[in-house]
Amino acid sequence: MVKTLRKKILVADDTEVFRELGSAFLARLGTVLTASTGSKALEIARREQPAVMIVDFDMPDMCGDNLCRAIKADRDLHRTPVVLVTSGRCAEDHARAVRAQADDVLAKPLSRIQLGLSVSRLLGEERHLALTRVPLDENVRVRIVRSDASSWGVMRDLSRGGIFVESLGKLPIDTEIDLDFRLPNARKPLRPTAQVMWAGLHPKTRAPGMGLRFLALDRSSSHQIDSFVHQFTAPRSGKLALKAVAP
Repeated sequence: MVKTLRKKILVADDTEVFRELGSAFLARLGTVLTASTGSKALEIARREQPAVMIVDFDMPDMCGDNLCRAIKADRDLHRTPVVLVTSGRCAEDHARAVRAQADDVLAKPLSRIQLGLSVSRLLGEERHLALTRVPLDENVRVRIVRSDASSWGVMRDLSRGGIFVESLGKLPIDTEIDLDFRLPNARKPLRPTAQVMWAGLHPKTRAPGMGLRFLALDRSSSHQIDSFVHQFTAPRSGKLALKAVAP
């Protein structure tokens, strides 16, 4: 019998308990390697060529976003998917992770299911597809950062990474904006910042608008979005299910 090689997953965190938890959560998906510092993680990555990396944002010798930048700038590692894990205490950490080109951003406390879904997507052929999109029909206020001008649009779908806003007005790519919207049945509004990634027609409704990626996102908002989206990504037959749509 030919033995199938298991893909390598590198977990980098300076806290032992999180390395152990990450290893336990991901053991069935591949061979888990661990590193306690950013510099050690970079050394192991260059030697072992992992299929995906789970990186803590707050490490003493090298912040997770700087490690992510080093990975993305490395000739041999630049295609390696990186999941950055933030404490969630500072909303701007999420923005720093996005700007460092992280392939996914999760906030502690980690959900075993959400971590598994994220790594499964990045390990498989599905890694080139978008995150799960949940159709919505909710009003959203859009305001350019450091500007008094604001407008209203309609949120047509939501993923853990961002939203599509149906709007006749278009903003230049990379414009940073403040958002204000509510999830269905939520008591409080969410107010993340976001960046315009593309403008055009919605893939399904064909209505004009903008695809936005979340930047600054606090832990409470992140977990609310994760929980809401997870309702549409349920396990099947004892395995982690994964729904994804093309970008």
